[in-house]
Amino acid sequence: MKTKFIIIGAGPAGLSFATTLKKLGECSFVILEKEKESGGLCRSVMHNAAPIDTGGGHILDVRRKNVLDFIFSYMPENEWNFYDRNTKIVVDNHIISYPFEANIWQFPMEEQIEYLESIAKAALLQKEKPGHFIDWIYWKFGDKIADKYMIPYNQKIWSCDLNLLGTYWLEKLPDVSFRDTLASCLSRKFYGTLPGHAQFYYPKKQGYGEVFLRIAETLKEHIRYEYPVKELDVTNRIINREFTADYIVNTAPWVEFSEKMPDDISKLVKALQYTSVDIDYYAEPSDTDAHWTYYASPDLSYHRKIHRDNIVAGSSGYWTETNAKRRNKKGLFHFENPYAYPLNTMDKPSTISALLSKMEKYHIFGLGRWGEWEHYNSDVVIERGIQMAEKLIKK
Repeated sequence: MKTKFIIIGAGPAGLSFATTLKKLGECSFVILEKEKESGGLCRSVMHNAAPIDTGGGHILDVRRKNVLDFIFSYMPENEWNFYDRNTKIVVDNHIISYPFEANIWQFPMEEQIEYLESIAKAALLQKEKPGHFIDWIYWKFGDKIADKYMIPYNQKIWSCDLNLLGTYWLEKLPDVSFRDTLASCLSRKFYGTLPGHAQFYYPKKQGYGEVFLRIAETLKEHIRYEYPVKELDVTNRIINREFTADYIVNTAPWVEFSEKMPDDISKLVKALQYTSVDIDYYAEPSDTDAHWTYYASPDLSYHRKIHRDNIVAGSSGYWTETNAKRRNKKGLFHFENPYAYPLNTMDKPSTISALLSKMEKYHIFGLGRWGEWEHYNSDVVIERGIQMAEKLIKK
């Protein structure tokens, strides 16, 4: 079968790309999706009369108006709840607000002094920003925050040697200076900048995946479900010896079909690393007003709880997110998601740049969290999908 565009994956990236093609008058495309429904990492299921997001907690950030307009055209704004983010951190026997360094004032006075002394010492010794993530943690926060929270938490979520990670991705983290930390302690309120999700939307009744099911419904004649891509002929742009196209847009993890690629491309793909996550639901009340909570203790297998009962009205319980390498007991509902986050290893920028450059020579493009191997949130992915469609439609 010959078509102008093949889109691999019916998640937020693939769906936003495809709908934009259609809006621009291009209908010669097919979407190949290995699962039985759309949504990708943002899929949801209903359990105990309320939603669970099987890829972890996914929410709609408010900052990109074009993305909100896009989403609300399929699922109107009156079907969403609007929230000011309320997240917590549990360290030792203390519960404080996120981000840690802007809420030290919530500790007892003696603890506050120790944290401030540690940060101040680090600030006095600061030289050039380190290139390794673990060095940056000590450079930025000092020993106490590093040892009590940042190191153990990041070891849990990534479950790898933190020396392997770089620092080029840190725009994902809050921007809180020592001055902000000091001001927050003196005024007992937050100072600093949250990079995303300071305010967000979540559906009133269904999970976040609902909107992508609705988008997919408008494209149903173009989607082949339960169709895994097992073989990609890069030179001829042929998939599984069945579909061929002028352009291929891949939103799926490249590692899924790297075996039969040219050796130089396969080598690059195999250098990319990622983590997996397990989702487990528990019915007991959350006993907090937070939307989600981070846990640093290595004695707990999970690194985060999503308090469903504080996000979806009338729901009960919470779900946990656990790196698959730390898998322990299963909850009342259990889901294993093999692809959660791309690992931001030191050599990843050069690796993915080389891979995408090589693939584009064959008119094959990477898009979204997995196509670009970047820890993008869904709003960013949707925006990039729209932009790529607008760009490629002109070729």
